[in-house]
Amino acid sequence: MNKHNAVVTGADRGLGLALAEGLLARGWRVFAGSYLPDWPQLRELEQRYPGTLIILPLDVSSDSSVLAAAAAVEERTRSIDLLINNAGVITDKNEDSIRVPQDYDEMIRLYQVNSLGPVRTSEAFHPLLERGELKRICFVSSEAGSIGKAERTAWFAYCMSKAALNRGVRTLFDRLRPDGYTFRLYHPGWMRTYMSGEKNNEAELEPSESAAPALEYFLGSTLPWDDKPHSVDEDRPVMRDWQGREWPW
Repeated sequence: MNKHNAVVTGADRGLGLALAEGLLARGWRVFAGSYLPDWPQLRELEQRYPGTLIILPLDVSSDSSVLAAAAAVEERTRSIDLLINNAGVITDKNEDSIRVPQDYDEMIRLYQVNSLGPVRTSEAFHPLLERGELKRICFVSSEAGSIGKAERTAWFAYCMSKAALNRGVRTLFDRLRPDGYTFRLYHPGWMRTYMSGEKNNEAELEPSESAAPALEYFLGSTLPWDDKPHSVDEDRPVMRDWQGREWPW
């Protein structure tokens, strides 16, 4: 049985898939949340890592789906060390200007996934994290949620949902840091992903290019089973990007 257990949401493709693959290569057992059962890449990865990659149906916008996923993990292990809240969506609706009608139902959909999904998942998996050694919760956010630095003039739903996520992370930090939990908030850069439904080939980074520094950041500080020097001030929550730069919240 593997010593280290991780849960990765939104692992079907893109950054989530690359994060899952990186953890598996490091010897972790990964419980991979799958929202797109017909997408082939995660199944192909499962064939390469039989027994150490466990695929879970997981819709982070659904209470029942998240609870079922947590129960399925608990059937296989009494603890997890790492939760990566990666699942996220963007909209293909026209939000280009406040001068056009906004789709508020679409905004709520993004909040359910991007803002409430990570809180919902953190709550459901908290009992397993509580029994883990590392107690680390990671969140994939975006520069779009940085009130202090982002200069976007539209995309209300995405920007506001990521800002709400950041505030939720701070609330979790304030409550759980005294109990030994550690946190990572990550801006992955502009990636060639399918968040809007089609692959964005105009972006700067392949998911694997963002996943490598992400895992260094997620794992690279005072692991209980590692003797590497401490490199992160765990008592100061920050958002960092793929180049290690700090972003204002």
